[in-house]
Amino acid sequence: MARETWAYREVAVESFVDPRTGQVRIRPVSGQAYATSLRVQCARALSDPERYPVGTRFLVSAKLTDRQGGAPFLFVWHGDPVSVMSKAALTRFLGERKRLRL
Repeated sequence: MARETWAYREVAVESFVDPRTGQVRIRPVSGQAYATSLRVQCARALSDPERYPVGTRFLVSAKLTDRQGGAPFLFVWHGDPVSVMSKAALTRFLGERKRLRL
């Protein structure tokens, strides 16, 4: 099955420690169209604290999906490039994609 590249969008995500489990997880950064409570399925390397400290922000290409009617989540294809974002790059990214309400 071919990957539908048109369904993917750039999303800023960050690593954090889940207070319920104590594990490092990935979530969307606040200020985007996605809630910070939305799960992100991506490569395990992004949540490895030995490679990236907790709180590291990444720019990924993700699509919103669900698995056979389950809860929605963001899916990051393992073959797409991932870049670490600086604080200035994150601010610029969020500023460019700010949704204004009328």
